[in-house]
Amino acid sequence: MQDLRAGLAAAADPAAAPAMQAYMKSDLPYYGVRASSCRAVCTSVIAAHPLPDRAAWLAAVRRLWDEVTHREELYAALALLRDRRYAGHRDPGVLPVYRHVLVTGAWWDVVDDTAAHVVGPLLLAHPAEVGPVLRAWAVDEDRWLRRTAVIAQLMAKERTELDLLTTAIEANLDDRDFFPRKAIGWALRQYARTDPDWVRAFVSDHAERLSPLSRREALKHLGPLGGPPGPA
Repeated sequence: MQDLRAGLAAAADPAAAPAMQAYMKSDLPYYGVRASSCRAVCTSVIAAHPLPDRAAWLAAVRRLWDEVTHREELYAALALLRDRRYAGHRDPGVLPVYRHVLVTGAWWDVVDDTAAHVVGPLLLAHPAEVGPVLRAWAVDEDRWLRRTAVIAQLMAKERTELDLLTTAIEANLDDRDFFPRKAIGWALRQYARTDPDWVRAFVSDHAERLSPLSRREALKHLGPLGGPPGPA
């Protein structure tokens, strides 16, 4: 998708690029395209160049992803992966592509967007097929697959599969890495918006194994166990 690269390059702010790269601790350089401008470029170019079928869509995603030269191109590949025009192509058969993105993206900006907005909707649409994959990811050696398994249901609300959420969290309770611990707290905090009593009970039942970070994040808007809710 040379037009996506050209559009991003045209919107570049070289003066902003070093700070963006430093903030994200990225090995890849940035063009220096702000998030809103990056979205605008992606929306315009993707709309102007429709892809004829599933194979062409997947090939374009993989080519853009695997030939990346600047970090904004990763975001463009994700935008193409998520685009509503190709919703009919997103079925369990694309999970290997999602896994490739997660493992090779290997940083929170890519992983969190993919987990919540790509993997999560696929789980809701195909729970019987995707659920077992996430259970396997929850115990994978790759920390980003484990993080994905924990936070994939951030947007699920009352449709959250609690057994899967519990399995993913419990599989990572003893991990001392920051990213799984943060993910556990985030997933619990988000589900507390739907069922605060369940989250309080989970935190109480796992008090000895939850890290202070996970516990603090989980209870951030609930207040201490047994106490009144915290501030909004």
